[in-house]
Amino acid sequence: MKSILRNAAAVLAGLLAGGALNMEIVVVSGRVIPFPQGVDATTTEGLIKGIHLMEPRHFIMPFLAHAMGTFLGSFVTALFATSHKMTYSIIVGCVFMIGGIMAVNMIAAPMWFNVLDLTMAYIPMALLAYYFAMNFGTKREK
Repeated sequence: MKSILRNAAAVLAGLLAGGALNMEIVVVSGRVIPFPQGVDATTTEGLIKGIHLMEPRHFIMPFLAHAMGTFLGSFVTALFATSHKMTYSIIVGCVFMIGGIMAVNMIAAPMWFNVLDLTMAYIPMALLAYYFAMNFGTKREK
């Protein structure tokens, strides 16, 4: 029973950590790469109305938010889960991917971005995070 609770807590911690990082990157993205004049990225409606004004560079930060949020969430989950670490890491990746699919349905971003985001920012990042977590803290001989 302890294992089940710890695994559930690991998934929850991963989702919270990854979600927090995702949101922080989204919040600062307009300061890193300013949005075009007339795009209100503070609301979904404003983003939908101004998406046609955005250039490819404006999609770098959203992709990083999705990829890095998923990576951190899966990494935290893999570190703290007691068993089935890869499975739980992928579950976190799938939860974030569901959010990505919902965003694709709400925001008419360019198809190239949707394909890139859905194929590279979630499951591959979850697997990469799992492999990093399994090697985290291990000392290698030179």
